[in-house]
Amino acid sequence: MNAAEHYKTRYLEPKDLDQYNALLRYTFQVTEEELTATGWKDDEIKQSKFPVLERADVLGCFDGDALVSQFAVYPLKMNIYDTVYHVGFVTSVCTYPEYTGQGIMKKLMIQGLTQMHEEGKSFALLYPYSIPLYHHLGWEIVSNKISFNIKDRQIPTKVKAPGYVRRVSWDNTEFHELHSHFASITHGCLFRNSLAWEEYWRWDEDDTNVAVYYNVKDKPCGYMVYLIKNDIMHIKEMVYLNREAQKGLWEYIHAHDSMIDEVHGSTYFSEPIAFEMDDGDIKESIRPYAMGRIIDVEDFLADYPCDPDGGTLTIALEIEDQLLPWNDRTFTVKFENGKCVQTNEPAEYRLKMGIGTFSTLLLGYKTAERLFELERIEGREEAVERLDDVLFHKIPYISDYI
Repeated sequence: MNAAEHYKTRYLEPKDLDQYNALLRYTFQVTEEELTATGWKDDEIKQSKFPVLERADVLGCFDGDALVSQFAVYPLKMNIYDTVYHVGFVTSVCTYPEYTGQGIMKKLMIQGLTQMHEEGKSFALLYPYSIPLYHHLGWEIVSNKISFNIKDRQIPTKVKAPGYVRRVSWDNTEFHELHSHFASITHGCLFRNSLAWEEYWRWDEDDTNVAVYYNVKDKPCGYMVYLIKNDIMHIKEMVYLNREAQKGLWEYIHAHDSMIDEVHGSTYFSEPIAFEMDDGDIKESIRPYAMGRIIDVEDFLADYPCDPDGGTLTIALEIEDQLLPWNDRTFTVKFENGKCVQTNEPAEYRLKMGIGTFSTLLLGYKTAERLFELERIEGREEAVERLDDVLFHKIPYISDYI
C-alpha cells in the first residue's frame, strides 16, 4: 500500500488557519525580518489569509490531526484568444520535508484536478517551485517573465504623450477597471477578483505607488505599479492599452531621473524591451514564469477558437495523460470557420503528444512545428504544418503570482 493512503485528505476550514499558516511559513521560510520589511506582523499575515480558506479551495493531507501537506486552488477567469475560461490557479503547494517522497502531493494533485474537472474548469495554472516535478505531472511552461535593468541615462527622453499621469490609491476603481479592460483584450491575462487583488498586494511595501496615465479626454489608458528605494525605481507592473499610454508612462519614469540611478522592472509581454529603447544596450533576462495544464481536453476544445483563415482540417489527436484518465485517449477534431468540434468523420491526419505539450501548444507558447522539432509531437510533418495553419500563435501574457 502506498504510504500516502495512510493519511486522510479533506478541504481546510477556518478552524485550520493556524496550521495552514504554520505550514506556509515553514515551507517558504517567511522570516520575522521579511514580515517587518513589508509592514506585517505574524498575527496580521495569518488573519489576512483567512479569506483564502473561505473563498478558495484548500485541500489538505493530515497525519492524524496534523496538517502535513496542502494544495490551494483560486477560482479565476482567463482570456484565451478572446474567449473567457473559468480556470483554477494552483498555489500554496507545500509539504513538510519529513513527509516528502511518499506520493502525498501527487494524491492531492489528482484530487484537486478532479474537483476542478467536476466544477467545469478545463484549464489550470501555477507558478512552479520545481519545473521537473510538474513536468512529471503533465504541466508545461506557458509564459515568460522578462526582467530588465536600465541606467538613468538610458531612460527614453524623446517620448512625449498628450495626456497626463496621476498617482492613485491601491483600491482606486479606475485602476482596477483599467486592468479588467486590459485583461479583456489580452491573450493569457487573468481577470483579478477581490481575492486575486489581495494576493497582488500581500508582500508590497506601504510606499508602493500606482500611477495611471489619462488621455486628453480623461480616459485611463495605462498604469504602472512601482516602488522607489535606495535610488532605484522598481517597476512591478506596467500595463497600457495603446502606444500613447506606453509613451506617457515612460515620460513619467523620466520625470524621476533626478531621484533615481536605475530602473529595475519586469514585463510579461513576449518581446524584450531593448529594441524600443533609444539606447538598447541594457541588461535583460528571461525565465519561464507560469506553467499550465489542460484539465479536460473535451471541454477545453469546445470553447477554443481557431484561425478562420486556416482552412478546414480534420485531425486525430492522440493525447497521453498519465494523471487524468478522461484525457488519455484520441480526440478527432474538425477545425473549420474559426471553431473546433469533435467529430466522427474520418481524420486526414494523426498526431500524438503528451498533455503538457498539448497545453503549451494550444496556449500559443510554442508552435506545433517547434514542438515537432523537439520531438515532443509524433506524426507526419505535413500534419504538423496543417495544425499550425489552423491555430493562433501568440505567447500568453500572465503576470499574476498568487
